[in-house]
Amino acid sequence: MGADDRPLEGEWAMILGASSGFGEAVALELASLGMHIFGVHLDRKGTLPNVERIVGQIRALRREAVFFNANAADGEKRQEILETVRAKLGEPGMSGSIRVLLHSLAFGTLKPFLAKSAPEAANKAQLDMTLDVMANSLVYWVQDLVASGWMGRGGRIFAMTSAGGSRVWPTYGPVSAAKAALESHIRQLALELAPLGITANAIMAGVTDTPALRKIPGSEAMLTLAQRKNPSGRLTTPRDVAEAIGLLSHPKSQWVTGNVICVDGGEFVVD
Repeated sequence: MGADDRPLEGEWAMILGASSGFGEAVALELASLGMHIFGVHLDRKGTLPNVERIVGQIRALRREAVFFNANAADGEKRQEILETVRAKLGEPGMSGSIRVLLHSLAFGTLKPFLAKSAPEAANKAQLDMTLDVMANSLVYWVQDLVASGWMGRGGRIFAMTSAGGSRVWPTYGPVSAAKAALESHIRQLALELAPLGITANAIMAGVTDTPALRKIPGSEAMLTLAQRKNPSGRLTTPRDVAEAIGLLSHPKSQWVTGNVICVDGGEFVVD
């Protein structure tokens, strides 16, 4: 099997939100395609065994796995992680590059804009935090990776969005606004990165039973509705999304950029 058969062999992926859900599935899929994985996650002691399992699975594929338990939206932590990247790989171009960046950060406030009492409603700090973590942090990571030379021609940027970026659900307002901003950031990045040969796309997964979804009030009803209306007859899985990202990471997908790509079995088009 030659390099043309495994074009991602020996490259690196940076997965933001790598310890569960979409991030976990994408890390494992890209590792199966020959990529090494930098993973950023934020976990307490109780969930660290799951991180260790993921790292073990990646290494069982004979790929390297370097994981950081840190807040990916913290600027200082981002710089510390990039310094470790430099120490690991040397100067850009010496021993591989970061070919794929996945932004899959799901941390934000789930409160309505209006409530019976002020503490029950989303406040300025919570809105700012949700927008910064779930949208703006993508821009800062891309700025640093491109400016440092770690991502160049052939690079792939993916950001996880949802139908909530254009539709509403009780208590989802702050996250919905962040998803809409994230999609806008992707369009702007696609424009600015095209001359550099780097693509940027948002991935809109169908409703998927992940730990992040389970935190949304009313998630059980959301799951039931999605399964009932999905023309494929089932919910989307993290693996569905991971396999799509694997395909879009291939060099032959270079002309696909600036899109919101649905990976949902047709769920979004059904009323």
